[in-house]
Amino acid sequence: MKWYTAHGDDYKIGQHEISPDGDRVAYNMSKENNSTLTIKDLRESDENIYCCSDNAINPVFCWHTGTKLHLADLQVKVIPSTEGQTVTLMCSTSCPLTENPAAYIWYKNGEFVYEDWSPWYQELVSSEEAVRYSCAVKGYEDVRAPEVSVGSVTAACFSVTYAKGRMCSHKLTSVDESCSVTYPREVHVERVPAEGYLILTCATSCTQTDPLIAYRWYHNGRLYSHTEHQQLEISRDSSRRASCAVRDNEDLLSYEVYIGEKNRWRVNYVSRRICTLEGSSVNISSEYLHPDNQPPKFKRWYKIKRGGTKEADILTEAAGRVEYHDDTKNRHILTIKKLRRDDSAEYAFRLQNENVEWKHSDLPGVTLVTTGLTVTMIPSAEVTEGQRVTLTCSTSCPLTDNTNYMWYFNGRPLGQNKHLLLDPVSVQHAGNYSCAVNTHENMTSAEEALIVRDTLVEEEELSPGHDSCD
Repeated sequence: MKWYTAHGDDYKIGQHEISPDGDRVAYNMSKENNSTLTIKDLRESDENIYCCSDNAINPVFCWHTGTKLHLADLQVKVIPSTEGQTVTLMCSTSCPLTENPAAYIWYKNGEFVYEDWSPWYQELVSSEEAVRYSCAVKGYEDVRAPEVSVGSVTAACFSVTYAKGRMCSHKLTSVDESCSVTYPREVHVERVPAEGYLILTCATSCTQTDPLIAYRWYHNGRLYSHTEHQQLEISRDSSRRASCAVRDNEDLLSYEVYIGEKNRWRVNYVSRRICTLEGSSVNISSEYLHPDNQPPKFKRWYKIKRGGTKEADILTEAAGRVEYHDDTKNRHILTIKKLRRDDSAEYAFRLQNENVEWKHSDLPGVTLVTTGLTVTMIPSAEVTEGQRVTLTCSTSCPLTDNTNYMWYFNGRPLGQNKHLLLDPVSVQHAGNYSCAVNTHENMTSAEEALIVRDTLVEEEELSPGHDSCD
């Protein structure tokens, strides 16, 4: 059994036999005669189409039926939040991973902060140029995302400095150089009529937007890959919808607009990212338009499955759990109650005239992350009297800034803040701590014990000549 790669394009396709070297590239044959190709220390040149056969095969067959290997690199995405002059951070891969990561690990100034199943950083971030953030996938800690720091954050713009990586590749000749980029917080499509066509501009909220930023254009929900310019000339086709985004930061996505005046079908979302607590309820809202004489037969919400397949399940109404609300003109609301961890997903709304199967769109829907509450203690849950201890009511994604927290010490109310500082800590602080969110009084974390060692006892135990007796 031999392995081959196919390369080229649809017009001319070549094939290359892979030679195992016993070190980086190896073949393995199972008892069932299944052949496995193992490649270690993956490189960019390993991105290929792979296939195997007992004999040399037609390169065209390999090209169309082989396994395509994509190499994902990690990047900390910086996304403007709706909460004042802050941003959110996300540990992002350049392509969907075949297997869901066991956990994401976050670092601040090179030091471990925490690990969690969610790719979202658990707190909102404001302007902190001296603080550098990075992340990794558990099990691959030696492959960290390039560090980023957040510069100024205003109502219109935010700036980010990248140590290196693909975010810099639009500005520099090498991805190994650092760069600083100023982004807009919002984008929208402007239309200017010209003779026989329209000029579309992906207008931004920021006059200081970096001129070398690349853009994405979408037509009828599909990526238009022929240009990355801020402006686009297009014919006056009444059936088309257009939207735009900032490349590599597609969360900066505009509302869809119509190029013509007819066949106005459109779906937008009130909020594209929602972080909420397990056990609570959430409303996911869409805004839509349709021709007055063509009311849709079906209005449906879909839950998009995780991974690279982009398959989806129809969400059907279930008493006390999933509800549809369509009593407001041009707005449809999906309500999910008693939220669970597995409700974390991407949700999309569709208007349909026929009972058709799900069709993938390149436009993102609404990302919902449900989170529990946990108590974390830094530097640890066992300390010595006199140290500084910070307790945090931690979540898997950043809740809104106006969230009201409550701390409990051995069951008694203690304070109202996301963080609880014990400085200096004493033996009287030893005990069980838990936290809750006031807006959801039944949303309480599990108790965590803080152990405080008495410095006098510790000194006696460590002093020379100290004897113990039973």
